[in-house]
Amino acid sequence: MRLAGVRTRNIATSLSFVNATLLISRMSNMLQAPLLGGMVDTAIMKNSTAMLFQDFRVVVFAAFIGNVIGAVLVPFFVSVFTEGITEFEKIGSLPKIIIAAFYPRNFTSMIRKFRLPTRKTFSGLSLQGMPKSFLLWNVLMVSIYAIGVLSSLYAGARVPEFRVTATQLSGIVNGIATILLTLLVDPTCALITDQAIKGKRSINDVRTMVFYIIAGRLIGTLMISQLIFLPASDYIMNVTLLVKRMFGQ
Repeated sequence: MRLAGVRTRNIATSLSFVNATLLISRMSNMLQAPLLGGMVDTAIMKNSTAMLFQDFRVVVFAAFIGNVIGAVLVPFFVSVFTEGITEFEKIGSLPKIIIAAFYPRNFTSMIRKFRLPTRKTFSGLSLQGMPKSFLLWNVLMVSIYAIGVLSSLYAGARVPEFRVTATQLSGIVNGIATILLTLLVDPTCALITDQAIKGKRSINDVRTMVFYIIAGRLIGTLMISQLIFLPASDYIMNVTLLVKRMFGQ
C-alpha cells in the first residue's frame, strides 16, 4: 500500500485502503479461532499436549508459507492497488470500485496485470541510508504476533483448569509486539514514505524498505517465532498461575 501510495502520490488514500484489505485477514482469523480452540479441547481430553505443541508448530510454519505467497504476489498487488487508487480518484467510492473489479472486463484486465517478481524487482535494493534497528525490530514484532494467540492457547492446554484465564492473556505477549509496531516500526515506515513523497528520498528507498520488511516477516515466522513459542507459552502459564494465586485459587 505504501509503495502504491508513493507511486500515485496519494499516500493517505492508499493507507485508507488498508482497512479494506484487512477484512480478508480478519475473516480468516475468525474462521481459524474455533478450529484452534477445537484442537486445544481435543488435546486436553486426550491428554496429548505434546502432540498439540507439534501441531501448533505446523500452524506457525503455515504462517511462513502464507508470507512466502504474499511476498511473491507483492508486484501484482502493487500494480492492482496503484490502479485502484487511480480509479478511486475518479469514482470516489470504495464499494463501487470493489464491485466494479468483478465485472468480467475489469476482472480480466486485473488478471492480465499478474506478474511474479523478476530480477529487476530486486535490483537497486540497498541498505544504505536505511535504519538497521528498525528492520530488526520489525523481525521481532512479526515473530511475536505470529505466536501470541497460539502461545496463550497452548498455555491453557498445559493448565486446563485455568485455560480461560490463559487464553485471555495473549495480550501480554501481543502487547509487546504492538508497542514495537507503534513506537519503533510504523513511525519509521511513515517517515521514509513521507520523505519519498517530498523528494528527500528516492522511491527506491521505499522499495528497499518494503523488501526488507517482507524479508523480516519470512525470517521471523520461519525461525524466531518457532524459537520463542515455548518461552512465550511458559510466560503466559506462569502469569496465569500468579493471577490464580492472587485470588487464592
